[in-house]
Amino acid sequence: MNPDVFTDDYKSEPYWWEATPRPLIAPAELPPAIDVAVIGSGYSGLHAALVTARAGRSTLVLERGEVGSGCSTRNGGQISTSIKPGLAALTRRYGETRAREIMRDGVCSLAWIQSFIEEEGIDCDLRTVGRFHAAHSAGAFDELVASTQAEDPEFRTGAVVVPREKQRRELGTDRYHGGVVFPNHASVDPGRYHQGLLNRALAAGTQVAEQAAVEGIARGVSGFVLRTTRGEIRAREVVVATNGYTGPLTPWLQRRIIPIGSYVIATEPVPEDVMARLMPTDRIVSDTRKVVYYYRPSPDRRRIVFGGRVSLRESDPRVSGPLLLRELVRLFPELSGVRISHSWMGFVGYTFDTLAHMGQQDGLHYAMGYCGSGVGMASYLGMRLGRQVVGGPEGTGLAAIRFPTRPLYTGNPWFLAPSVAYYRWKDERRA
Repeated sequence: MNPDVFTDDYKSEPYWWEATPRPLIAPAELPPAIDVAVIGSGYSGLHAALVTARAGRSTLVLERGEVGSGCSTRNGGQISTSIKPGLAALTRRYGETRAREIMRDGVCSLAWIQSFIEEEGIDCDLRTVGRFHAAHSAGAFDELVASTQAEDPEFRTGAVVVPREKQRRELGTDRYHGGVVFPNHASVDPGRYHQGLLNRALAAGTQVAEQAAVEGIARGVSGFVLRTTRGEIRAREVVVATNGYTGPLTPWLQRRIIPIGSYVIATEPVPEDVMARLMPTDRIVSDTRKVVYYYRPSPDRRRIVFGGRVSLRESDPRVSGPLLLRELVRLFPELSGVRISHSWMGFVGYTFDTLAHMGQQDGLHYAMGYCGSGVGMASYLGMRLGRQVVGGPEGTGLAAIRFPTRPLYTGNPWFLAPSVAYYRWKDERRA
């Protein structure tokens, strides 16, 4: 760790918390009984709570720490269609009808979150800036071109191929081999978005309890009994919205979620002319590596927010920060000497089939497993989860597929370090 890479006012917390500090939730006694108890105060939990509260159900959100302190305010603020496998791969797994339903979920998630933010009037720097998906090798570029040309008519993205010789229109680097622009992808300030969502849930009558870890769930006479660090609560319905923080409270779900640390830095302010050369557009950026990097200009275009996985095992943000900075400078040598103002991490929830899932298990409603693309999909499935609780139509392909696990997996991703090492080797071999 080199302390010289950190600014004097460095913080080991998300850059987004500068504009939106953690909310102050007035302490209150927990109600003895509630219609709907929601475990988790991220996007999924708050969207589910908003739907149930507006439907007239008494709703309580339980958070083991501070509200919104998980990945809902720790991500890069990038919004895509959130479905990683393509139509062909999904068709091989599930057949064409189900595959198309899943693909439609992705399209709907992107359109829905944009309309929700606009209709609710949430001021969170929502912008349809497009995504530049960069090819880290010549072969990866050829694959991007081929996949763009083979797009199904129903799911055309309007993608624009950018060859290497025109790449600097998108990024001031020669490290990539061209890429593709997906014009409908968007960006948001995740902290402000979460705060706006929380405000609307509270206004709808949702109760929120911090420092209220749920330690046990048992079937009751007419629902469930939740044992928390602040007392017991009876609930007719329970929503589990814990994603990358899913633990032994719900072992069935824990066996299906792979918690993966995602690390992010924000740089100190970058000169305006440098930002104009390196990131001439406001697009969000990702690349074709298996161990992916994702980055963007901050909404005010003064800093670069750069994220990815840089270590085989979980590490402290003061250790991961310099490693991320090294990769940033490798891509943009002009940034040599820039320092880190913020370095942080959060846990995303991956699944064995790289798809999000929602449904019911033992009477518990759940949505999770967003595989690093959670801003749009967590919001969308949280809303659908709320509708599921109040008896509305489900209508989602992701709710109709099996939620897989693997033999002997109990929630400890022992295989993660060798997997990251293998995929990093493959990335470097192709570069």
